[in-house]
Amino acid sequence: MDACFILEFIRSESDDSGSNKLFNSYIPYDLVLLENQIPFFVLNDIFGLTISLKTDQSLGEFILPLLKCLNVIQGVIPKSSTSRSLLVNSADHILDYLHKFYMPESYIESKFPRSTIHSAVELDRAGVKFMPNKSATWRLSMKVEKHRCSCIFWFLGKPTLRMPVLRINHFTELIFRNLIAYEHLSGANAYITSYARAMEMLIDTHEDIAKLVRSEVIINHLGSNEEAASMINRLCKEVVWTSFFYGEEWEKLDKHFVNLRRTYFNSPWNIIALFAGIFLSVLAMLQTSSKIN
Repeated sequence: MDACFILEFIRSESDDSGSNKLFNSYIPYDLVLLENQIPFFVLNDIFGLTISLKTDQSLGEFILPLLKCLNVIQGVIPKSSTSRSLLVNSADHILDYLHKFYMPESYIESKFPRSTIHSAVELDRAGVKFMPNKSATWRLSMKVEKHRCSCIFWFLGKPTLRMPVLRINHFTELIFRNLIAYEHLSGANAYITSYARAMEMLIDTHEDIAKLVRSEVIINHLGSNEEAASMINRLCKEVVWTSFFYGEEWEKLDKHFVNLRRTYFNSPWNIIALFAGIFLSVLAMLQTSSKIN
């Protein structure tokens, strides 16, 4: 009976015009609860006896509107129907199907950070930029890009942290908590838990949220940045930290942070020399510009 309801609900709330009325309902968020999962083979058998007789869609294609509604990472749903079919054929249920969209193509080695953890605001003050990783193969990846610059302006050569674009709304916490619970109960690789932990490290206060929103790596639909920061910091509460897949990138960020402090701020003379160099360079550029004009 539950399987029949799920299939009919999806059919009635999504149509051929591309409209997805699922976004206007609370029911999709009940379907992602761990305790409400129905084996995919049950859904597939009923789908084969009913809806598939009137459509060429596979079950994976049919429930795609539901997955788009539940997705919290921008651009994570694969465009290839072949890729989606492979995922649905190996999925146990709807929550597992959603979880598989966030998995990398190959295993990534876990490495816990041995360095100091810095918030987004602290990293920003150290010259780190944040940008979306729209072209990444693994949508949950976070990569540090280093730009070498011989210019005296050290901030022109600052590194960039490429990261997923996270959508935050009133259901984001519910979706994350169920994905995290599923990882720990099923024994699946804890990529979602690791991502949530990484975001918790980057975000301490509303100022961190504001910085990441301005950098277009967070889309915040909640009432305030304070509420979003509080939500992020609740995601891994009482969750055992078994793996972390961003350790190398975190060490790169800390190395930049430490080198910057050692190079420019270890003594008052370094600070004076830095600003003197910047002043002289700006003066030289202005003089060159005036001669050209």
